[in-house]
Amino acid sequence: MTTTLLRTAGELHARARAGRRAVVMTMGALHEGHATLVRTARGIAGSDGEVVVTVFVNPLQFGQGEDLDRYPRTLDADLALAGQSGADVVFAPSVDEVYPGGEPQVRVTAGPMGERLEGSSRPGHFDGMLTVVAKLLHLTRPDVALYGQKDAQQLALIRRMVRDLNFGVEIVGVPTVREEDGLALSSRNRYLSAAERRTALALSGALFAGQDRHAAQEALRARAREVPATRARAEALSAIGESRAAADAHAVATAVPGGPAAVRAAARQVLDEAARLDPPLALDYLALVDPSDFTEIGDDFTGDAVLAVAARVGATRLIDNVPLTFGSFGAAS
Repeated sequence: MTTTLLRTAGELHARARAGRRAVVMTMGALHEGHATLVRTARGIAGSDGEVVVTVFVNPLQFGQGEDLDRYPRTLDADLALAGQSGADVVFAPSVDEVYPGGEPQVRVTAGPMGERLEGSSRPGHFDGMLTVVAKLLHLTRPDVALYGQKDAQQLALIRRMVRDLNFGVEIVGVPTVREEDGLALSSRNRYLSAAERRTALALSGALFAGQDRHAAQEALRARAREVPATRARAEALSAIGESRAAADAHAVATAVPGGPAAVRAAARQVLDEAARLDPPLALDYLALVDPSDFTEIGDDFTGDAVLAVAARVGATRLIDNVPLTFGSFGAAS
């Protein structure tokens, strides 16, 4: 389809609108992860609606010594990929268009959640991110905006801002897109050498190890809870490798080494091994958190959680995460 490139908000506002407008915000260097966002937006907007992709490298969310200057700018390729994926418009404003008076004196503050994990590693990052998201929501005036779940803390903060400040827009999270080897798609992957990429696979490997431990724990607990309170219970538990002394289903559910601590330990083992590779992985954080506030969960936690990791390989910093759900007895469901 024909995709229109616009540079100013005035040009975008002058377009006739029919149906819903769905916006996908990017910093360019588009890849299949972005294409998935655009295709999802197309499905939400429908044939009568409009899909707008923003391309803007936001200087406010880059800290001192970060990669603002070397962040890839590939507008022609971005325009082509956006069009192939179903975008009607690519809105690529200049810095002066977004910040006409220079860096804004009034900004959105991310609050305590913005100081944890990514916020601790990158002070001020989330304030800059929320400020530009707020501005782009005003400039593009969408009915719905879509963001990738790979940036889980960013997505949680955007949802919180929209709720707390009464933005009239629906926020949709789209699952992480991965390459065949499991590496989460990222514009920064292009910085990795072949050897660095092999080491970087430890991020997804650690998350999958934690996810597998989570699933195994729940399968064992589910079988234990289903065994009736009779002699047959002990026999059944023995058949699945448990001690007869742990015949009570509740005791088994709580005694099995597991829950959040085991999920963290399984992921940590993969990361520790990657730290000894050449080149090594330098871990920034591994966290198992409540997505409502990004605080670490305890062993008695129930509900949705996010297992998140950030690390450097060479000069490249990467992040990744997987969602998990913990149910009764602190077990995954």
